Amino acid sequence: MSFNIALSGLNAAQKDLDVTSNNIANVNTVGFKESRTEFVDVYAASLLAGGKTKVGDGVLTADVAQQFSQGSIQFTNNSLDLAIAGNGFFVTVPEIDSLDASYTRAGQFKLNDSNFVVNSSGGYLLGFPVNADGSSSSVALSTASPLQIPTASGAPSKTNEVDVKMNLPAGDSVPAFTFDHTDPLTYNNSTSVTIFDSLGDSHVMTYYFVKSAPNTWDMYAAVDNQLVDIPGGPVNNGAGINGAQLTFLANGDFNTQDPTLIQTAPLGTAILSNGADPSQQIIVDFNLDPTGPNINEPTQYASSFEVTSLEQDGLAVGRLTGIDIDSDGLVRATYSNGTSEPLARIALVSFANNQGLTQIGNSSWKESIVSGEALAGEAGSGTFGTINSSALEQANVNLTTELIDLISAQRNFQANSRALEVSNQLNQTILQIR
Repeated sequence: MSFNIALSGLNAAQKDLDVTSNNIANVNTVGFKESRTEFVDVYAASLLAGGKTKVGDGVLTADVAQQFSQGSIQFTNNSLDLAIAGNGFFVTVPEIDSLDASYTRAGQFKLNDSNFVVNSSGGYLLGFPVNADGSSSSVALSTASPLQIPTASGAPSKTNEVDVKMNLPAGDSVPAFTFDHTDPLTYNNSTSVTIFDSLGDSHVMTYYFVKSAPNTWDMYAAVDNQLVDIPGGPVNNGAGINGAQLTFLANGDFNTQDPTLIQTAPLGTAILSNGADPSQQIIVDFNLDPTGPNINEPTQYASSFEVTSLEQDGLAVGRLTGIDIDSDGLVRATYSNGTSEPLARIALVSFANNQGLTQIGNSSWKESIVSGEALAGEAGSGTFGTINSSALEQANVNLTTELIDLISAQRNFQANSRALEVSNQLNQTILQIR
């Protein structure tokens, strides 16, 4: 019997060494969770045996239980590196249309050749669908789908309005010649802004300001160096091109404009020769605010010509410039034209019993009867942790503790080996008695 007891101790010590060695081997494995060997004593006796004198029958490995404590967070330069701070698992599937979900804490994700977000083993990361404002339309795992980064460009938007804030010099004199936008001697000041047509092509729109009388200025507009008409404008350059008129009070505040709405005529195909919408018109907004004195724009003060604000509402064609992932898992694509678009929200799941999950390698697990069903949700809600982008969760292995456990397991193995050796010597002694 002593042979069997010592042998069970050897097996247990060997199991402890194996588990400790595995923990040490994976100390740098992202998302790895250390294991702990749990032993129980073996005791067996019949109904007629004397329980007070019964000796145990050795030791048995009851479980190799993984410990799902939080690992340390290491920050990286890759926005697709993800770490969960708190409870939860990422969900991956081996194929786009597969329902065979795996669960992992390892967030080393990247893009494959089809711009899907995948891990190092090719598993597709699942995300919940979102609305245009970024809110989730569903948090059911059955509605989650592989997350794909779009390859299409951000859509352009044509310019409808240009906002201008400026000061016109009160001391400027009236030009001696009729306005000609090609001759700087025929106007006092000019400023330009880049506008966009319906196809996202850029054009330069220039505004010319001509002082026509004290406290009165004429304004003309040109796109790509071609004058465009301002319908209803009270002034013209003598060649059939109308311009607007701005008047100011004696204190330099804005008085009025004519026409009330300064809007260009349709730009037409002569300017927009690339097939863009020829009916495009541009409103010039001087940010008029009639709520009180000294608030209206533009102004006419005794200072130099100054444009303090010149903005337009169009957008060029956008190219994908980056991916932003919020702490709540919202994935948003940003484009070179300044726009952004929500794509999906990364799905997280939790289990009633994490230690009941079945290990499958690659720092991944499968659902089991013991673990309970996967409960899906959003990062940062309920019991789910938050997601850190450009970060990875390191293994939760404490190397110092593992080395101490390794020494302890080695001592146990040596002690059980010695017990086995002593039992052998006793048997040899008994066999040699004559």
